[in-house]
Amino acid sequence: MAYINQSSSEKIDCIFCAFTKEDNDEKRLILYRGKRAFVMMNAFPYNTGHLMVAPYRHCGDYDDLDGEELLEINELVQRCIKLLKKVMAPHGFNIGINMGKVAGAGFEGHVHVHIVPRWEGDTNFMPVIGETKVIPEALDVTYRKLKEAWEG
Repeated sequence: MAYINQSSSEKIDCIFCAFTKEDNDEKRLILYRGKRAFVMMNAFPYNTGHLMVAPYRHCGDYDDLDGEELLEINELVQRCIKLLKKVMAPHGFNIGINMGKVAGAGFEGHVHVHIVPRWEGDTNFMPVIGETKVIPEALDVTYRKLKEAWEG
C-alpha cells in the first residue's frame, strides 16, 4: 500500500544510489555488495523472491554500462538464479530490464535487472479482479532465507 498510496508528484531519490550509501543492508533489503554492482530485493515485489541487480554507478541506459559493470551484473544475475532455485525452487523466471519511463522503469535514471521467480499457478484472479497481488511470504522472512543461503 505504501507504493500505491504514494503521490505521483512526490520526488523520490534514486533508491539504488541512496540505499547503497547507507549502512543498513537488512532494512534496505540489500543481499550482496560486489565491486561494481549489488543485489537487492524489491520492496514492492511482483512475486516472492523478486530480486534486482544494479550497478553502483548512476546510469540510466544499459548501453552506457562499461564492460566490467556488464560482466559483474550478468554474473550476479546468474548467481541470483542459482540462489532462488536452491532456496525457493521456482518453476521458471522472468528476467528483464525496464529502460525508460515508457518501458515501465520506476527509477529510469538507474538501470537495473529484475529477476522474478515464477511458479506454475502463481497468477490468479486477484491482480485482475482485486487489483492487488498476493505475496505469500513476508519480505523480512524471504530476506533472511536468501541472505543465509547467499552467505552459506
